[in-house]
Amino acid sequence: MENWQKEIWEMVQTVADEVEHFFQGMSEMVDTFFEVTEEITEQLQNTIATEVDQYLQDLAEQIYWELEDVVGDDLDPAFPYPVEPSVEQNPACIGCCHYHGQVYGGNLLVCGMHPYGWEGENCPDWEADELPDWEAEDL
Repeated sequence: MENWQKEIWEMVQTVADEVEHFFQGMSEMVDTFFEVTEEITEQLQNTIATEVDQYLQDLAEQIYWELEDVVGDDLDPAFPYPVEPSVEQNPACIGCCHYHGQVYGGNLLVCGMHPYGWEGENCPDWEADELPDWEAEDL
């Protein structure tokens, strides 16, 4: 009688081992499936984000050119636009952190301390334009 009990116990043990092996294989398959799905999702997000970004940029350029056609070269648009300091215009402001350089309605606002700019070469309020930490890391 002991012999059949031993055989049944061995069969139960074999079935348990096979079931465990089956579930380990399924677990590996599920993990692989999730990894592949994650990679595909990331690629799709990057592709969609890039395409949407390009579409919006193209749309903005198109609107800008159409607006320029409507406004024309003779009229000053109501939108402010930047002007960089140069050797000819506002040389004392080159590299200054206070330089604003935006044109509003045809009037250039140089900075808060000297709205029309400094006449000489050395402005008394000039301070070096320091890069923010996030911008300095990119250099």
